Amino acid sequence: MLSIMSNLRISEAAALLGVSDDTVRRWIDQGRLAAVQLDSGRKGISGRELAQFLRDNADAPEPGVTIAASARNRMRGIVTRVVKDTVMAQVEMQAGPFRLVSLLSRESVDELGLEVGSVAVASVKSTHVVVEIPES
Repeated sequence: MLSIMSNLRISEAAALLGVSDDTVRRWIDQGRLAAVQLDSGRKGISGRELAQFLRDNADAPEPGVTIAASARNRMRGIVTRVVKDTVMAQVEMQAGPFRLVSLLSRESVDELGLEVGSVAVASVKSTHVVVEIPES
């Protein structure tokens, strides 16, 4: 099984949150996010911590006005919830301000090693969402 659980650099966490690196650093200083020490010696954020923060602070964005749309969209995000039964699974992701929910087989979730805090890519086309693992 592929394991993708990791600690994230501040810049990676900022990109997933849709904010600046400085904002993440301020949130760490304010105690809103807990920092971990990365192998490089720098501060980072645990994937689980970031997922919990996103769940606790998720707001639905305003739909806005669209002048054009793509048939295919790929959004990098972090897994915030996984619910599995014997055959199927529900995976929730937060990609910036967007919450995505995908229903897929439990086997797929297990093979991808998806768990809360995993970084993944949601590909949206028509009526389904495909969850992929991004290249590091």
